[in-house]
Amino acid sequence: MSGAYDPLMPWTLAWLAPYIGATVIALGWLLKVRSEKFYGYTSVLSILVSSLISTYAAYKVFSQAKPIYAGGDVVWVPWFNITLGTYFDGLSALMSLTVSWISLMIAIYSVKYMEGDWGYGRYFFFFSFFVGSMMLLVLADNLVLMFIGWEGTGLCSYALIGHWYTDEEDKWVGKPGRYVLGTQMFFEPSHSGVRAILFTRVGDLGFILGIAILYITTGSFNIIELASRAPEWMQTLASKGILAPLLLIFILGALAKSAQFPFHEWLVTAMTGPTPISALIHAATMVKAGIYLFLRITPILFTGALALKASPEVFSLVVSQLEHFFIIIALAGALTAFMLATMALVSDELKLILAYSTASQIGYMFLAAASAGLLVYTGAIETLVEGLVAGFSHLVSHAVFKASLFLIAGWLIHLAHSRFINDMGGYSTIKLTALALWLSGLSLSGIPPLSGFFTKEAVIHTAISANTLLGLAAIVTAGLTAAYTVRVIVRVLHLPPYSGHGKHKVEEAPISMLAPYLLLALASLAIGLLWPSMANIYSRMGLLTLSVGELVHLEAIVISGTTVLAVLVVLASIALIFLLYFTLKVNFPALLGRGGLYSALHNFLYDRWYINPLVYLSFVNGGAKLARSVEGVDINIDLLYHSATPSTGSLSAWSLRVLHRGRTDYYLALYLLSALVLLFLVLALMR
Repeated sequence: MSGAYDPLMPWTLAWLAPYIGATVIALGWLLKVRSEKFYGYTSVLSILVSSLISTYAAYKVFSQAKPIYAGGDVVWVPWFNITLGTYFDGLSALMSLTVSWISLMIAIYSVKYMEGDWGYGRYFFFFSFFVGSMMLLVLADNLVLMFIGWEGTGLCSYALIGHWYTDEEDKWVGKPGRYVLGTQMFFEPSHSGVRAILFTRVGDLGFILGIAILYITTGSFNIIELASRAPEWMQTLASKGILAPLLLIFILGALAKSAQFPFHEWLVTAMTGPTPISALIHAATMVKAGIYLFLRITPILFTGALALKASPEVFSLVVSQLEHFFIIIALAGALTAFMLATMALVSDELKLILAYSTASQIGYMFLAAASAGLLVYTGAIETLVEGLVAGFSHLVSHAVFKASLFLIAGWLIHLAHSRFINDMGGYSTIKLTALALWLSGLSLSGIPPLSGFFTKEAVIHTAISANTLLGLAAIVTAGLTAAYTVRVIVRVLHLPPYSGHGKHKVEEAPISMLAPYLLLALASLAIGLLWPSMANIYSRMGLLTLSVGELVHLEAIVISGTTVLAVLVVLASIALIFLLYFTLKVNFPALLGRGGLYSALHNFLYDRWYINPLVYLSFVNGGAKLARSVEGVDINIDLLYHSATPSTGSLSAWSLRVLHRGRTDYYLALYLLSALVLLFLVLALMR
């Protein structure tokens, strides 16, 4: 693409338009504009502009069979040759299309849902800024610009998850008063926002370190250049035995952002935000950022390794280290998918069940792409494209039906005046909402001809090609997914409330809320019915994706023994749910009160495998104990700090005191300087 640059406009508006919308909203806020419509419509309009440009870009990319590279010649930071490039290829074009249109649907829903909220303007400012950051992350041509978008989504997630920071109990997640091993299992919005930013920052430290090492190794932040020079830097790192460790460090940010084990806890408690934010974070944006990064880097690694095939020893060395990397990611994805599905089986909070489901389904996406990576030794580009298509098509399918499910949940929670499914029931009378719930739920369950069936089968097929046990784990998880999904649908639509919570007026949502989730549910059906055409588009994605460059024809679906087994497992799970609820009419809350094995297993799963208490006992409480153990040292340092002057104390102590003036900018500069020193020490030790 060198020298073949498009002009900045209009392509840059794909990510810039939501930022402009956020700026206009901020100005209105400062000018004390009181009209809610001003904030809501500004946000919707700015995201609509982004959606239209993304659509036109995707059309051009696929019709002309070549990427769009705008602004690659516009240098932003000359010292490091960092550009302001916007890059649409097959992967980023389809991803931007998904992000922008689903965000638009959620924004339209939000206009009515947030009506009368005391933080209305603030909500839409962060909403628009969030979408702009996600679009920047997707379309950036270099890792620095991508990281700015990456951190923008993190900042906005903190603000939006903690939107109701006054912490009223009806905005909590978890059962109030529940403790496990002395650790609380219920969380307020302000607490959950902090958890989200801290959990994801742990992974982001690895991401920053990985970016820095790649730059030191290659002298470039540009993703296109890194792809073209992949054989060179992969060989260099593999020869030092650090290719796999570096990739794991680099991808930590992706695992944390996409809530994969062991970073999944932040996503569970993110449900304290307004329901449209749960849809935004869990459907098309933040949690998809991690898997998008992994899908972006996997082709680079795969084709980079294949370019070294002429040197068998080098190829063998690189492939062995890549296999170590990909097997760890595949195992993390499979474990997350299974673990979170078991938690969803027993949860009694509607949004929490959907949150578990999100992390579980993203585990499927990581499993698909990593499974393709495990087959790099075969040298078949078809294997890579199959893995990309499986992971990405499930990303799109999941974004559509999960956004619908969350938006439906927002209306059902409003009807019940409760977030617990045991307080819901008998909502089958609202026909359009019930239809949307069934369509979206069955797509999540993997029932043909809905989109979820085709994309999930592609994941299972790829996984079982790489490793039989990984494929079987995916099939078992598919059965669990069908069970917890149909359980929710049956519980809220076709059974009376367990709790006698009280009857409320049951009616359809206002049209501006109903239309988005009904259209998304119908889209899930349409994608399934049009799957052969969709599969052809995804096949062409390989041709137009960075570093692949080959057209691979893929079958829309391969009917095999694995396909039959997966469908049978899913149908058996659904049949079991109908047996338990309609034939045997099991009263699960009453059964739980009897104790015994069922109660013990239920509590283990309900309390999230006790991972949250272990995190607090190990890191939070452990850190507090460590701080107390050095309290005496801290007191002496404090005395030295406060008593030191140029005349009465040591010069070094006085200098230390001068540095600590409560200035955040100074602290940030010192932090970055310290991080750079540590980085250079690490690199020096690696030589």
